[in-house]
Amino acid sequence: MIHREDMLELTRRMTPSRTSITRVAGCYVDRDGEFDGSFNTNFLKLSGAEKTKNLKLAKTVPFADTNKNLKKYEFSSESQKPGSMWQLLMAMKECGLKNDALMDTFYDVVMERYQSDSEYAILVFHDRYDIPAKASDKERLWESEEMFEYLICVICPLAGEYEPGNPECGFLFPAFTDRSGDLNHVNVFQRDSGRTHMELVEKILGAD
Repeated sequence: MIHREDMLELTRRMTPSRTSITRVAGCYVDRDGEFDGSFNTNFLKLSGAEKTKNLKLAKTVPFADTNKNLKKYEFSSESQKPGSMWQLLMAMKECGLKNDALMDTFYDVVMERYQSDSEYAILVFHDRYDIPAKASDKERLWESEEMFEYLICVICPLAGEYEPGNPECGFLFPAFTDRSGDLNHVNVFQRDSGRTHMELVEKILGAD
């Protein structure tokens, strides 16, 4: 179960003036499912317009209708073994997306298993959220409670040449549960809850 307020706490910060996203990386995939170029950029160096456009894409995941278009899935102990997607995501998170070899490995897994008959983009965002503590009366306190370091990934059909459209699906890892990072779960977004890309959950992420 995902608490809507947890997700809104993340989305409220996804504005050009408040965001703490550090980096965005991604690649483009052609109609035949072949690699068609990649990028890896310091988020702070983007123009204002580019920041706004990218934040809109990233925000799609946590802002989705909780427990309908955004659901929580578990990584079993088996799916956290060496060589797993869970381990790869942990490494991507810990290096802040700065290791291109790790990113290429991630793109390869997605391209091999994602089902699409059109061109699309894979975008990954890295963020560090200094979660403020809350007093018992729910009022915010100044001191930090936890540093939540996480990734948001979106898979978007292309709306133009190298121009990502509205995300088809994506995920937030680790899951954000009770205002805390949850390494054993992932929050997965599906734009159309009636036609889901379950290959993202089962074959790419290895969650259930």
